[in-house]
Amino acid sequence: MSHVIDADNDLGTEEWCKPWSGSNGGACFEVKQLPEGKVAIRQSTQPGGPALVFPGEAVRAFVEGAKGGDADFLLSR
Repeated sequence: MSHVIDADNDLGTEEWCKPWSGSNGGACFEVKQLPEGKVAIRQSTQPGGPALVFPGEAVRAFVEGAKGGDADFLLSR
C-alpha cells in the first residue's frame, strides 16, 4: 500500500466513482482504477485530500473475503 497527499492533483479528477452510497448523506468513499492494476481509495467529502493506493490483488482479496463472509464479524455490533 502507498498513498498520495492530494488525490485530485496527483491522480486527476476524472474517473472516480462511488461503488455504493448509503443513507449517510453521500459521505462515503470513492475508488479509481489506476495503471498496473492498482486501485486508489479516497474520502468522497475531501476529493483534494489524501488517497490510499492498493495493489489490485489486495483489493481483489478484500472484496472476495467480504463476499465470502470473512468480514461479517464487523456487523455484529
